[in-house]
Amino acid sequence: MALKGIQEFKALLSDKLRNLYPKTEIMQLSKLILQDVLKVNSTQLLLIQDECFNKEQTDLLEQIADRLADSEPLQYILGHTEFYDLDLKVAKGVLIPRPETEELVHWILNDPQADKSRILDIGTGSGCIPLALKNNLNHAQVEAWDISDDALSIAKDNATRHGLEVTFKKVDVLQAISVSTPFTCIVSNPPYVRNLEKEMMEANVLQHEPHLALFVEDDDPLVFYRAIAKLSLKALTKNGSLFFEINEYLEKEMKELLESLGYTNIECRKDLQGKARMMKATLA
Repeated sequence: MALKGIQEFKALLSDKLRNLYPKTEIMQLSKLILQDVLKVNSTQLLLIQDECFNKEQTDLLEQIADRLADSEPLQYILGHTEFYDLDLKVAKGVLIPRPETEELVHWILNDPQADKSRILDIGTGSGCIPLALKNNLNHAQVEAWDISDDALSIAKDNATRHGLEVTFKKVDVLQAISVSTPFTCIVSNPPYVRNLEKEMMEANVLQHEPHLALFVEDDDPLVFYRAIAKLSLKALTKNGSLFFEINEYLEKEMKELLESLGYTNIECRKDLQGKARMMKATLA
């Protein structure tokens, strides 16, 4: 029997997802789905009469419920997500932006010591970090690198959609040795999840998000951080800032790496979940 309205859809979603998500998360998913499909905001959704779906909406809602039941992330199903007040296109070729990455962006934007006139983002994915920074720092020159053609295509599309001027380049940071003009601020959220941590991750991440953007080998989990930190010795201006999103279990190792390369004023911050997730260092 076809869905007639909101309460039937909520019941359907609850039934399909009860073994995958807690009730509170299912309620939030249903709200986001209904707003997207019905093209309304949260306030308008409350005012809609229950029996309101046409056939096209019914079919779409049933497809979404089935895909969620198969552990596919909602952001990929809808094709977009919110990040720091920007609506960004996402697809399977890019990592879904996380709230902790928003916290990293917030730190950069509100750090009075960091010169943000010329910024480089390494491993840009959807472009969430450089686009959020550019959206709030109109006069900054912003560049972003990635090795993935799919990611660069999505990031460029996001920049175009929001009218934000960011220079995107295909660069393998493990091979990069210099830049033509130094940057005042370099930021990166590189792959940092060790293979041994896979068993702690949700199925929707393991089955659908790009492993290239997530995982590193257990025997060298800091491979990208080491490459970026070494490159930044040449790529940063004097007193330039280096910001990272980090693996919560590798805070000590990260500090030791940056200290060994001569960085100073190393600071680690916890995210809203209390996990050591962000680090800043300065090139003396």
